[in-house]
Amino acid sequence: MISIVRARDYDDMSRKVANIISAQVILKPNCVLGLATGSTPIGAYQQLVEWYNKGDIDFSRVVSYNLDEYRGLAGDDPQSYRYFMDHNLFDHVNIDKANTHVPDGMAEDYEAACAAYDEAVAAAGYPDLQLLGIGNNGHIGFNEPDDHFSKGTHCVDLTESTIQANSRLFDSIDDVPRQAFSMGVQTIMFAKMILVAANGEKKAQAVHDMCFGPVTPTCPASILQLHPNTVLVADEAALSLCADELK
Repeated sequence: MISIVRARDYDDMSRKVANIISAQVILKPNCVLGLATGSTPIGAYQQLVEWYNKGDIDFSRVVSYNLDEYRGLAGDDPQSYRYFMDHNLFDHVNIDKANTHVPDGMAEDYEAACAAYDEAVAAAGYPDLQLLGIGNNGHIGFNEPDDHFSKGTHCVDLTESTIQANSRLFDSIDDVPRQAFSMGVQTIMFAKMILVAANGEKKAQAVHDMCFGPVTPTCPASILQLHPNTVLVADEAALSLCADELK
């Protein structure tokens, strides 16, 4: 069962997500955080930076592992997820960059690189808290709808809907990479706590299917129903199709 925290809007969702992440860091200063990218967590990261600047939170002992990275983009590419994390969080807090990990988008032997990433996550003990967004089609990380749930980190062919959704961040849809490296569903499920953030009407169907639909790889997020400690923080628009179940 997924615990649901209601938020009024994006800003309220961001504060609530940041509250949960900051509580994890305060309670366990050397915690392992699984981090996500995309537009959804930006507000939460901004809130964490604000609290850091006030002296309320210390990231000096935190270790992080990101979910995914575009294949073919170097870490200094402005569209890469390494760049995203540096720009939105890592450059603004006292986390040790050596303790921050993002899949290598330029890996030539990508199968070996993916296996090494899984080994590193396992050696760290898996995330104490894994932050996730959810795609319009129910994907988590870049685990797209499929006929099976993925296991370890792997190379993914992005669906047209995901390419369309991500094209807003690029100059042209033709610039959007067609492949990405993504932590697998099984690896995600090893996290001790999973925190899902969702906002906006476009996410409403995916949120409903994640929480109340059948557990099926056609909606990868639905497997989170089987995790013992999953929390969804969502605004009213994202929860708009869940009204009957939440009465």
